[in-house]
Amino acid sequence: MTVDIRTKYLGLDLANPLVASASPLTSKLNTLVQLEEAGASAVVLPSLFEEQIEHDSWAVHDLYEYGGAISPEAFGGYVPEMETYNTGPEHYLELLAKAKDNLTIPVIASLNGMSPGGWTSYAKTIEETGADALELNVYRVATDVNMTGSEIEAGYIQLVEDIKSTIDIPLAVKISPYFSSLASMCRRLVEAGANGLVLFNRFYQPDINLDELKVKPDIVLSSPVNLRLPLRWTAILRGRLDASLAASFGVHTGEDVVKLLLAGADVTQMASALLKYGPSHLATVLFEMESWFSEREYTSIEQGKGSLSQVSSPDPEAFERNNYMRSLVTYSSRY
Repeated sequence: MTVDIRTKYLGLDLANPLVASASPLTSKLNTLVQLEEAGASAVVLPSLFEEQIEHDSWAVHDLYEYGGAISPEAFGGYVPEMETYNTGPEHYLELLAKAKDNLTIPVIASLNGMSPGGWTSYAKTIEETGADALELNVYRVATDVNMTGSEIEAGYIQLVEDIKSTIDIPLAVKISPYFSSLASMCRRLVEAGANGLVLFNRFYQPDINLDELKVKPDIVLSSPVNLRLPLRWTAILRGRLDASLAASFGVHTGEDVVKLLLAGADVTQMASALLKYGPSHLATVLFEMESWFSEREYTSIEQGKGSLSQVSSPDPEAFERNNYMRSLVTYSSRY
């Protein structure tokens, strides 16, 4: 039985719900092409960081001012006006342009930042280069003991409003689950202009090298057990927000994709599994997902999408505190 596996995300019509999320694989044209050939319905380019944009801008600014204080003839500097310079990371725009020229699937650009500021205007440049949508990856480790949660959240909202005011393409916001009231924060992000939410980004935790006595970065790929967190919150948010939902973090198999669709995701994003098994793994996942729906005589994935979300579940408390208590009392050990 043929199953219609098409879906819609951020207003984009996609051939299926498998999106290749930002990773080293989406940073090169040849692997982008391989991802499309294997079945990716859209790709998210690696993030362009707030720090990169600001660094490049200030570098040109310093050059522009150089010598301005030592000669009246050089007031303003010895070099042309800043408007004649491209102050952003041009290789990112080149990758975006090449991806648009060589792929037939939507290309989603990504900005990674944490604070409102002039760097947000770069979103417009990305739109003008041809991105079909923009994903804002908000990554902030709040270490200031004097900054309240309300202040941090207000900064997130302002950031979304600033970026949304500069672009016409759809905006997705990729967030962490670490808010005191995550559901309310998601609602506020949508009200601020987010067309979709990506659940969730990851805080890569540092490690300590005991031989060198240094703090070192350490990236650990996700595993299927990580799926539980986006699964739960996708199910909770489905039907409560006027926004697309993308589930990310722990998606490795076709069954993982099915679970997230039933919970209410519009698309699933994959990175770790593709880094581990290669772009061709997408074809395997797509086959497994389609087979599951076909064997159960679904006519489309839309038929099952959200059928096990909290608003549709016959046991809505399964996603809340009762499930926590039930898990503890039903677990058994051989010891």
